[in-house]
Amino acid sequence: MAVPHHSPPRSSNISGGQRVDLVLEGGGVKGIALAGALEVLEERGYTVNRVAGSSAGSIAGALATAGIPATTIVEILRETDYRRFEDGPWWTRPILGKGLSILLHNGVHRGTYLKNWLEEQLASHGGPDRTGTFADLLYVDPDPEHELEGPRKYRLVVTASDLSAGRLRYLPTDAEDFGTTPAQLRVVDTVRASTSIPLFFRPVRWKNAFGKPAVLVDGGMLSNFPVSVFDRTDGEVPRWPTFGIKLSAKPEADFGVRNRITGPLSFGKAVVDTVTGFYDRMHIDSSHSVARTIFIDTAAVRPTQFDLSPEERELLYRKGRKAATDFLDGDHEQAPWDFERYVQQFRS
Repeated sequence: MAVPHHSPPRSSNISGGQRVDLVLEGGGVKGIALAGALEVLEERGYTVNRVAGSSAGSIAGALATAGIPATTIVEILRETDYRRFEDGPWWTRPILGKGLSILLHNGVHRGTYLKNWLEEQLASHGGPDRTGTFADLLYVDPDPEHELEGPRKYRLVVTASDLSAGRLRYLPTDAEDFGTTPAQLRVVDTVRASTSIPLFFRPVRWKNAFGKPAVLVDGGMLSNFPVSVFDRTDGEVPRWPTFGIKLSAKPEADFGVRNRITGPLSFGKAVVDTVTGFYDRMHIDSSHSVARTIFIDTAAVRPTQFDLSPEERELLYRKGRKAATDFLDGDHEQAPWDFERYVQQFRS
């Protein structure tokens, strides 16, 4: 197909940097790897425009869109004692207590410490005039005539799985479905919902616009990698890139077939994995998604491994930096990133 006569510009400038939108995958404590990749992008002159993320991706996104430098985000995530995220009464520590907490509250840990920790980081490192709501994150497009709708209206998009409605929620876009507005919705409340790893953390319980209960859990249950959330829907070419940062190795040719089933346990795991990953695989199977995604192989660490050693933290950080560097500079598997080539190949 011929390239349009209005050749796409290079990434627009913000404060001297190249504008970029980001989609960050969730992965529990693996968020340190995301910070390593963000640090490389910052060093190369990229300036964060908008961020979408679930779970750990929503934490990193909240910090980045608050204007906190990537180097500071690295320090924050390196120095955090993740064991304190496993909060709750003393009786939830033994196995029997954990089981009882799941029966009573649908999850073991309260998640209160995580929410308060994030609020403290945003208050300490964010801007002086912040309200803590999405009113701080209303997106102003460089083209005043460019119409914005849905998730594209905000600099931060947090995904959460609404079990009551059986659908993925984009927050703050879906705020009215919960009887509130983006200007009233607190960022830390949405991140707390998005980080509710089922059974590990207690789900977040809100009310919908009709006053009925709404139960929210980890956005990764339905989409851990909403890579197309900022893509233009008007058929025009993108004005700057959207990079995905995924906490897994680059997929093989047949990305959907990866579960080895040998018995009832592996069968059950395969069922859960297929259900929770199908939506994202439809995206990542597309060659245009692979071409703009930074893949970080973090398989050596579990998402709920909250007792990370210093060596494991350093490993995640280094893997994030290396993956971003290889993506931008190219390696034996791919050519260096080139926005204009990407547009001509996939978006013309």
